[in-house]
Amino acid sequence: MSLKLDDIKAPIAKEMDEFEVKFRDSFHTKVLLLDKIMNYIVKRKGKQMRPMFIFLSAGTCGTISESTYRGAALIELLHTATLVHDDVVDDANYRRGFFSVNALWKNKIAVLVGDFLLSRGLTLSVENKEFELLSIVNKAVRDMSEGELLQMEKARRLDVNEEVYYEIIRQKTASLIASCCAVGATSVKASSEAIEKMRLFGENIGMAFQIKDDLFDYGEDEIGKPLGIDIKEKKMTLPLIYALSKAGWSDKRRIISIVKHHSEKPKKVREVIDYVRSSGGIEYAQKVMNNYHQKALALLNEFPDSVYRQSLSRLVQFTIERAV
Repeated sequence: MSLKLDDIKAPIAKEMDEFEVKFRDSFHTKVLLLDKIMNYIVKRKGKQMRPMFIFLSAGTCGTISESTYRGAALIELLHTATLVHDDVVDDANYRRGFFSVNALWKNKIAVLVGDFLLSRGLTLSVENKEFELLSIVNKAVRDMSEGELLQMEKARRLDVNEEVYYEIIRQKTASLIASCCAVGATSVKASSEAIEKMRLFGENIGMAFQIKDDLFDYGEDEIGKPLGIDIKEKKMTLPLIYALSKAGWSDKRRIISIVKHHSEKPKKVREVIDYVRSSGGIEYAQKVMNNYHQKALALLNEFPDSVYRQSLSRLVQFTIERAV
């Protein structure tokens, strides 16, 4: 990939280093077991895209402040809590190539760790009177929970149309990136108009990001997540929804039957993947993804030009072009 995260991060490299130190401090506890688990969580951090969106959004809208650091810590604490709880719900043993908290310390401890992270986020907000930031992040956590439950409800009947799909991914994925961008703008006391514009920018990026993720399911190479994993998990994503909307009655019945009853058979999963590819599902999803991408860039270009805005634009490109 031509774009490198270190280059994108350049205008906020100092702030990101400072944030890492502050974030580690927010994890500190006197309970030995909890401290050990917190250190493990910090060590296995990913690309840190969320803090990058926050700091770059803040820089685009004003001057990065202490409030920006607190906003980034709040997002990370609450989001990490949801991931720890998700791994318990999914009975997942790995996250980003590392053992999950529940795999190493069992479900009961993992749930309590998630609760601790939530309480740390709430404490950070209340002690510093960051009620606006808390309100933004709280809405994102609520949306994510509702989106996950909506997807579970629809997966049972496989009756997801495009409108429902967009609502699921808006809540599950886009709400978090939207809240990162809104938190960044709010932390530098931007106008309500600028905050909303930045939130919509993040939402459009989140939509494009999730469609890109869904496209990996139909990729030629087994990179990122395993090929066909969404089909195995009976998740209706955009390429499949489009293919079914164009299918004749018998093809539709056959494909839905495979997803419902035979999604554990690799040969059958391959049949669904081939059908989606030949029906134009990939091209359609790519077109929708690019539309969201363009909408996001149009919103971003309404802000004054700066190194932060340029990096934010490149970060957007990185999320669309990523291979994993």
